[in-house]
Amino acid sequence: MASTEPEKNVQEEENTTAATGEEEDTGAEFAPIVRLEEVAVTTGEEDEDALLDLKAKLYRYDKEGSQWKERGTGNVRLLKHKETGKVRLVMRQNKTLKICANHLVTAATKMQEHVGNEKSCVWHATDFSDGELKDEMFCIRFASIENCRTFKDKVEEIAESVKNSDTKEENKEASDAAGLLDNLTVSEKKTEATPSKEEASSPST
Repeated sequence: MASTEPEKNVQEEENTTAATGEEEDTGAEFAPIVRLEEVAVTTGEEDEDALLDLKAKLYRYDKEGSQWKERGTGNVRLLKHKETGKVRLVMRQNKTLKICANHLVTAATKMQEHVGNEKSCVWHATDFSDGELKDEMFCIRFASIENCRTFKDKVEEIAESVKNSDTKEENKEASDAAGLLDNLTVSEKKTEATPSKEEASSPST
């Protein structure tokens, strides 16, 4: 009579594998059905350096409803362009990475502490996060007073720098314009002082 011992052993191994949930490694390799090409993802921030990066929660004031509405939680960043030197405030929501704030820090940007909350700041800006320029009022809340002060101080420092830069540019333009006027006046005086050919050739009486 043939022995049933091998069959018994195989059955025991199958039962053990099923009980432990382990799959037997056959060593077979399968080629993927579809090959996906790598796609370069651009964020629009490649030419910018981060001056500040802090986690916060952002709110936007709804004028129609006269109330604050949450825009999202994420990291607020101050990005400086490598060529132009302009700084913009950008904030994206966690996970979805949807932009909830996107505007330049200008000389007119002024941060104010939210009344009754030292962890929050309020400011106005011409924002482009929805794909069109809108005059918005934002409120941002941080986890600590220190982070709020760091953010507020940095934005005010940048705004002051932009203001000084604009003043220097205006003074330079005014100086250049004054120089052009001086040159024009000198040229006119020389033209008046130089006699014409007819005057030079006519005999004096």
